[in-house]
Amino acid sequence: MGPEKFLHRRRLETIKLSCIFLSVWSVTLSSSISAQNEEFISNPSGSDSLESFLETTRTLRAEFQQELWNSEGQLIERAAGMLWIKRPNQFLWNYQEPFEQLVVADGMNLWIYDVELRQVTVSPLDELISATPAMLLSGDQVVRDGFEVTENFTTNGINWVRLVPKLEGTDFNTVFIGFREGVLARLELLDGLDQVTEIQFEEVELNPMILDSTFNFIPPEDADVIGQPSELR
Repeated sequence: MGPEKFLHRRRLETIKLSCIFLSVWSVTLSSSISAQNEEFISNPSGSDSLESFLETTRTLRAEFQQELWNSEGQLIERAAGMLWIKRPNQFLWNYQEPFEQLVVADGMNLWIYDVELRQVTVSPLDELISATPAMLLSGDQVVRDGFEVTENFTTNGINWVRLVPKLEGTDFNTVFIGFREGVLARLELLDGLDQVTEIQFEEVELNPMILDSTFNFIPPEDADVIGQPSELR
């Protein structure tokens, strides 16, 4: 693998890991939300929509488009794929573009599989990982307690809620979750490097039938495995 391809892949890995687990919403954020400061409307419906989502959504399936912007407002990478969620603590992010990668939480472990590199990374779903946006959407009440709501506003027809993690040591500083007519529409994360990850959800299905086997992951025999999984209950 040449140096240019290696650096390109490392940038992609930064998107995925920071979005979902470490970073998992600055200049670019200003362009998408903060620059519209005059349009902010005090509105509790962002929190209401989040609470309703967490209380009533047991499963979710959606397509997503993802972008990573640096602190200077430059687009670093685009990605796209499919998402499945089954609460509590199960999700599958299937990145299909520009490289195929699976990010799977099976209830006990977090698996990240780079298909092209044939490499698997696994780690237990510990307390730090649970205080991330992905776990917020798929977790239980305990996970919810890891965030503090600091602001509600409406702009461009989307009701936003701003959250900050209560746990120290997370690599993201702020999470914005947007709902359009009560349906999950956007997720934006600002990390400690002032990078912004923006995720747009499309074709969202609420509470479809999703089997537990969707989140079972067995590493391919020819893949390198880094880390040690916890045993499933």
